[in-house]
Amino acid sequence: MKIFYVLENNLEAVARHVLIFSLALEDPEKMGLQERSETFLEVWGNALLRPPVAAFVRAQASRLAHLVPEPDRLAEQLPWLSLGALKFRERDALEAVFRFWAGGEQGPEPFPMSRLWDSRLRQYLGSRYDARRGVSDWDLHMKLHDRGARVIHTREFRRWRDTGVAFELRDSSAYHVPNRTLASGRLLSHRGDRVAARGYWGDIATGPFVAFGIEADDETLLRTSNGQPVKTAGEITEHNVAELFREMAAWGRPRTSQGDPEQVQGGTEGSPEPAAPAPEPFTVHFLSLGSAHTLHHKSCYKGQFQLLYVACGMVHLLSPELGACVAPGGRLIVELAQFLVDLRQEQLQAFSSRVGELAQAAGFAPHLGGKPSDTFARFYKAGDSAPSHEDQAVESGTPLPEVLAQPLEATDPPSEDRTQPLEPGTPPSEPLKLTSESQASLLEASAPPTGSQAAKSENQTVPPETKSPHLGHLNPGPGMRTHL
Repeated sequence: MKIFYVLENNLEAVARHVLIFSLALEDPEKMGLQERSETFLEVWGNALLRPPVAAFVRAQASRLAHLVPEPDRLAEQLPWLSLGALKFRERDALEAVFRFWAGGEQGPEPFPMSRLWDSRLRQYLGSRYDARRGVSDWDLHMKLHDRGARVIHTREFRRWRDTGVAFELRDSSAYHVPNRTLASGRLLSHRGDRVAARGYWGDIATGPFVAFGIEADDETLLRTSNGQPVKTAGEITEHNVAELFREMAAWGRPRTSQGDPEQVQGGTEGSPEPAAPAPEPFTVHFLSLGSAHTLHHKSCYKGQFQLLYVACGMVHLLSPELGACVAPGGRLIVELAQFLVDLRQEQLQAFSSRVGELAQAAGFAPHLGGKPSDTFARFYKAGDSAPSHEDQAVESGTPLPEVLAQPLEATDPPSEDRTQPLEPGTPPSEPLKLTSESQASLLEASAPPTGSQAAKSENQTVPPETKSPHLGHLNPGPGMRTHL
């Protein structure tokens, strides 16, 4: 049985993981491959949804909200999911997130996504807002294209920068329902008081195209004509996600031998050939927020993991304590900041160097085999012997668990226009997507906050429609990164 552990720094991201896992593992008889792929792309990468997709999110969120507080029913209906490592208050907050997604509130729209997106864009661009199309073209052609993402088309990148809709699978008028799964909570100062507010503080700079849309096993998708890519990043993403879900569907059910149908039915002496064995079961465990530096105290974690994946926004958690959870010869993969458009080349190099220093301090050595990559840094846990070029951590017979950190996400730097959390040391809460304001702060991973970073402001105002009546169910926002 394969075991995966996921460590996040906010419960909204945990909720999105659970929703996306449940979608990916949906019964093919209930939801076809194309519908599942399109639903995933919209929920994962669009700020606005079509009404049918929004209805699916509400239904799934309502179901999950009822399952989270009942462990027995959860284990029966979602046997792959384990929330046992979460604290009781974290489970209560997770249930509150699902209930917010399920909707049903009375009064003004609680999450006006279009207005929130435009507000973030105005704050990010400042005086360049009126020239935002020129800014997006510059970021695309002079940064993303130069760093290897040439298949991203100008039209789709502009559309995402303007509206937050990355994957337009239907007519543009069909996308008008806010995607509540991108909401997150913050504590802000309003008239001298600290209040909890929901908003959008996710990525408005890079876009979701780089995750599935710039590489493909089918090289015909990457062909060029007159120096221009034939396929867009959106089309490549659709293909890759559909293939991924097709493989998951085939893996999730027993299969008979392929070949001539008569031979399959007849076989030797008229008997059918035996079906392929059932897939190996797996479990995804979600760990408690902020537990990265205490896992090694438990024998069930210390020296047990064979693969550790760390996103660029979680590099500050890479420490000797976390490294102690990896078995000798185990692998470490760290996502680099290659596609963060706000970082200059020298900052990218400094970030890569810092990753190497943190990995070495955690007991890892560079993995010299394989093709060099500007996107990921690979290491292995120093042991008796160096590992072979084959990645043993992903072999099917590996009995040890794996631990995963969040994908392509960064935490916001402390800012003077945001308040500190009520409780020091409380893990920040942020959307799943990358926060553009935080990109320059990645170079400060693991550094203690300075006096200016710890400063608070009493001038931040909260729009009345974004206030949350449930203060206990919201975590501090991404503006307050915890330095460890």
